[in-house]
Amino acid sequence: QGQLVESGGGLVQPGGSLRLSCVASEFAFSWHPIRWYRQAPGKERELVAVIPSAGGTPNYADAVKGRFTISRDNAKNTVYLQMNRLKPEDTAVYYCNAQGTSVWGQGTQVTVSS
Repeated sequence: QGQLVESGGGLVQPGGSLRLSCVASEFAFSWHPIRWYRQAPGKERELVAVIPSAGGTPNYADAVKGRFTISRDNAKNTVYLQMNRLKPEDTAVYYCNAQGTSVWGQGTQVTVSS
């Protein structure tokens, strides 16, 4: 089935930065586009960013464009989400997903608060 494990969340002040990691195991990670989602309390899960399997241009939600950067290192089976200039509205649990599969991580909490 495969597994994804997110890490890197935490508490950060507005304007700060965090880098999330999504590490894959037991499936052909490099074949799949990888998506980062987030879900805030009382809200639906929303797509934040997508990175193609190889080459191509990542896509971002309008709310994070210019602040977040998604990247991948297929040799390490890892996708990153660099989050800069964080805002309180970025507070959510962040999940990664291998597109075209039912493989999801357990999520990592990001809290932006002063």
